[in-house]
Amino acid sequence: MKLIFFGGTGEATGSNYVLESGGMKIMVDCGLHQGSHYAERENFEPFPYDARSITAVFVTHSHLDHIGRLPSLVRAGFEGKIYSTGATKDFAELMLLDSEHLLAREAEREARPPLYTTEDIMHVRRLWDGVPYHRPVDVGPFHVELFDAGHILGSAIVKVQAEGKTIIFSGDLGNFPAPIIQPTEFMDAANADYCVVESTYGDRIHENVDQRKEQLERAIEATVKAGGTLMVPTFAMERTQELLYHLHQLFEEGRIPRVPVFIDSPLAIKLTAIYKKYESYFNKETQAIARTGDDILNFPGLRLTLTTEQSKEINGVQPPKVVIAGSGMSNGGRILHHEQRYLPDPKSTILFVGYQAAGSMGRQILDGAPEVRIFGEAIPVRCKVINIPGYSAHADQPHLLEWVGHMRHTLKKVFVVQGEPQSSDALARKIIDTLAVTAVVPTRNETVEL
Repeated sequence: MKLIFFGGTGEATGSNYVLESGGMKIMVDCGLHQGSHYAERENFEPFPYDARSITAVFVTHSHLDHIGRLPSLVRAGFEGKIYSTGATKDFAELMLLDSEHLLAREAEREARPPLYTTEDIMHVRRLWDGVPYHRPVDVGPFHVELFDAGHILGSAIVKVQAEGKTIIFSGDLGNFPAPIIQPTEFMDAANADYCVVESTYGDRIHENVDQRKEQLERAIEATVKAGGTLMVPTFAMERTQELLYHLHQLFEEGRIPRVPVFIDSPLAIKLTAIYKKYESYFNKETQAIARTGDDILNFPGLRLTLTTEQSKEINGVQPPKVVIAGSGMSNGGRILHHEQRYLPDPKSTILFVGYQAAGSMGRQILDGAPEVRIFGEAIPVRCKVINIPGYSAHADQPHLLEWVGHMRHTLKKVFVVQGEPQSSDALARKIIDTLAVTAVVPTRNETVEL
């Protein structure tokens, strides 16, 4: 059996792995490469393999760096099956449709044809099957099973067995315990020979995870007291819903003043509506609340701005106010308009609650850039900058080590992926030193015989 790393190496995005056995190939994830641009230049290059040779794709979750090139794969000739949890399938359609116009602009920048069209996305949906956790799928010599990764709703760990060997793909692991969703499953009984593990935060520790709601409370109170606007660039999937969940609690408990809260993201609004369809994926505490009829993702003062006109009307609402908008790394979307308006305002605050990739505008602001360019204009950054890493949907180094550690007695080798080089290297060294398991950081297009 061969494992080939076509993406997710030397970077946190672009997840794309192929397993080959008996002349058959299956793939885990087919994601966009992202960084300073919504889609990096390499997304427009041809695949380094024949898309028609792939029999099936197993998708870990619905973030674009794991699904964003699936329509391109179909366009290149893929006609196999796509498998994931039902929630991932439903979320993915919205994510892909939402990104299509942004990708068209990126293609124009590169003087290339669009990566794909809405027709390609519909073709992807026709090939896609939703599979419950723990229900095995057989594809030729491959026996595949999905487990809960606890990263976002419907996210999965992929366990593959073939030729008497077992390999585990972590996908993205959750920052457990997380609000709303089930905790990450440990793979004690997997008897895994190999593991491909993410390392987004492989060199970091999320401090004060238990205090993230309190830190959100303080950020809102300080901004309200100053009479400013709290801007939250956030990912439409999971991070927005976690913020809504905690805001609901803070308002109900009377811990923050009632100020207008805007969800200025059509995608986040549509994704939030899907949550109600998958309450069985919620953790026990959240399921119990939902059964009382309490809408955990809604509260008085919450305003959903679907249209461009509604979004523009936010400007007419005097501060203090909270604006939650995409994209999560400020590399596109409606958040740019709010940042253009309020980054120069010392009374306002920008709050980061998720990973900021190297080169992204969010990372520039977080690293202390005195000014950034938005729509070709130099915008000074005079507002307060706050980061709450505890809201990250990714496991930190101790959690990653704990998860891998549950398999250490059978593992022959761990492949560390999906992280910037320093993060992947740090986690690999820690796995070797702490768990006494061989760990390596693969390179792009590397082939490993298992």
